Amino acid sequence: MEKLDHKKELKGIYSASAKKENFVDVPKMNFLMVDGMGDPNTSEDFTQAIEALFSLSYTIKFMIKKTEGTDYAVMPLEGLWWADDMSNFAANKDAWKWTVMVMQPDFVTLGHFEKALGEVKKKKPLPALDKVRFEAFAEGKCAQVMHIGPFSEEGPTIQRLHDFIKESGFKLSGKHHEIYLSDMRRTAPEKLKTIIRQPVKG
Repeated sequence: MEKLDHKKELKGIYSASAKKENFVDVPKMNFLMVDGMGDPNTSEDFTQAIEALFSLSYTIKFMIKKTEGTDYAVMPLEGLWWADDMSNFAANKDAWKWTVMVMQPDFVTLGHFEKALGEVKKKKPLPALDKVRFEAFAEGKCAQVMHIGPFSEEGPTIQRLHDFIKESGFKLSGKHHEIYLSDMRRTAPEKLKTIIRQPVKG
């Protein structure tokens, strides 16, 4: 059975250069999503949200493999980040608002999600399961770049991206978006690969 890898199929969206910023057009895709608030380094809600997302994503994957004969790789964790007061964003992590999410292939339906939700609840009633939603999300035109290193050192990379957007004649629009390509539990901080993405408008 061939295993589909949507990171390769959507290479323009799920890969980036660390040396050069570029623009991408991001189509509408379906995600499992959880909203929350607080410092991701200390928030129990953040940890529980990720646990629920991946439990459901893998349950859906194995369900489809067993019943429909299609195998695929589960996509990486992604996060949208913002605050009501963006002027103090970097300093006050407790006020951060976030949406963590995992992209689902286009053949995954709301029915698959609801069935998987029932199965996971029976096996392991995770605290954040009832917060997960299945939703389409479209960003349109975005700029992105790869950050290699600890999350705490993203500042200069983000500034570079923002400067690139402004120098290209665009304005920032929408929420700061990060795609975590590395397994945070098994990767040294200096080797972490994170796509930094920012939606733009003309």
